[in-house]
Amino acid sequence: MLRHLFLLALVVALPRAAEALDNGLALKPTMGWLHWERFMCNIDCEKDPDNCISERLYMQMADVMVKEGWKEAGYEYVCIDDCWSSRYRDAQGRLQADPKRFPGGIKKLADYVHSKGLKLGIYGDVGKNTCAGYPGSLGYYETDAQTFADWGVDLLKFDGCFMPWRLLGEGYMKMSKALNKTGASILYSCEWPLYEWPFHKPNYTAIRETCNHWRNSDDVYDSWSSVKSILNWAADHQDIIVPSAGPGGWNDPDMLVIGNFGLSHSQQESQMALWAIMAAPLLMSNDLRDICPRSKELLQNRRIIAISQDPLGKQGYRSAIEDSFEVWERPLFQKRLAIALMNKQEIGGPRGFFIRMVPGWKICNPQCNVTQILPQYKELGVQTPNSDVVISVSPSGTALLTVTPINSDSSSLGLHWTDLSVKHKEAFS
Repeated sequence: MLRHLFLLALVVALPRAAEALDNGLALKPTMGWLHWERFMCNIDCEKDPDNCISERLYMQMADVMVKEGWKEAGYEYVCIDDCWSSRYRDAQGRLQADPKRFPGGIKKLADYVHSKGLKLGIYGDVGKNTCAGYPGSLGYYETDAQTFADWGVDLLKFDGCFMPWRLLGEGYMKMSKALNKTGASILYSCEWPLYEWPFHKPNYTAIRETCNHWRNSDDVYDSWSSVKSILNWAADHQDIIVPSAGPGGWNDPDMLVIGNFGLSHSQQESQMALWAIMAAPLLMSNDLRDICPRSKELLQNRRIIAISQDPLGKQGYRSAIEDSFEVWERPLFQKRLAIALMNKQEIGGPRGFFIRMVPGWKICNPQCNVTQILPQYKELGVQTPNSDVVISVSPSGTALLTVTPINSDSSSLGLHWTDLSVKHKEAFS
C-alpha cells in the first residue's frame, strides 16, 4: 500500500494577500546561465584567463548561448555572481567593476549581451559585504539600484551575508522598492528565506510580494548527495513553500549542475526532471564552451522545458513514497499532469513501477494519453485506471511522464487541484 504524503491545502490558489511582486517579470520560471557553482570566485586571470571571473567569460558564454541553440531553447539570462566588483566604491559611493578583469565596465558588457538578444544578471548582497568580502549594499540600496539600472542590468541576485537576520526582511524590501523606483525592468532574485530558516519560519507572503524568486535551502554542489538534500528539503517543506509559487514568484532550489563532473547521466536526468516538476528557475552553472552532447541534449530538451514553463504556473510536489521510489506530480495547463518517478536506490539495475500507483492517476478515468519523456521518449498511448504498464527506472534516475485525460469530466475526477490532498485521501485511504 502506498504511503501517501498529503498536504493541507497543497496547491491552493494564492491568497490575495500573497500576490506576486508587481514588476511584470518572471511570469514563468527564469532560464539562463549563472557562473557560481562552476567558476566560483576564480579571479586569477593571469594563471587561468579562460576561467576567471572577467568580462571575457560572460561574452564567450553569450556567444555560445546564441551559436549553440541555448537562446532558442529559452535560456536568456547570462548572470554574474560574486567577485565581479572592485574592493572599493568609487568617489561617488557607487559600486564599480574590477578594472583589470572588466576593463570596459558592466555597461559595456550589458550592451554586448543585449546585442546578442540576451539579458545580463548581476550579483549583490543585502548586508555590509558580499559572501566573498566585496562591498555589499547595506546603506546604499537606492544608489546601487540606480547604478544597476544605469548599466542596463536585467536581473539582480541579492545574497544575505553579513546582515543580522532580524534585519533581512527590511533590507530585501528596501532594495525591492529601490529597484522599482528606477523604472527599469530588473528581475529580483532573493536569498531571504535561506538566511531566516535557521531562526524561524519565513513570511512567504512578504517574500512573494518582494521578490521574483527566492532561495530556500543550501547551495548546490556538483554531487548527487547535494541534489538529493535539496530535493529532500523541498519535499519536507512543501506544505509551506508550494502555495507561495506562481507566475511572478518562484521557489529557487539553486543551479543546475548538469554537464559538470559529479553526476551520472541518470542523476543529471533526475535533476532536470525534478527542477521542471518544481517549477524552479533553470539557471545552469557549467561550461557551455565544453559540454558533453548528452548533457546539452538534456538541458535543451524542449518537452522538459515545456513542463518547466507550463502556463498554469503551479509548482509540483512529492505525492508518494513506495518501495524506494518517490512520486512527484505537477498539475499542468488544460488539466494535464506531469509525473516524475525517481528511483532512490543506488544499487543494482533498473526497477519497475506500476504507473497506476501514481496518486494523480485518477485523471485516467475513463482514459488518458501518456507520453514518456525521460529516460527515452516514448508514446505509451491510451491508458485506463487499471493499466498494468510498468515504467523502468535506473538507480538514482527518474522517469518523466505527461498524462492527458481523454473524454473526462473534471467535476467528477478529482481535478479540482485546489483540494487535491483531500481527493487523494478519499481515493487511497
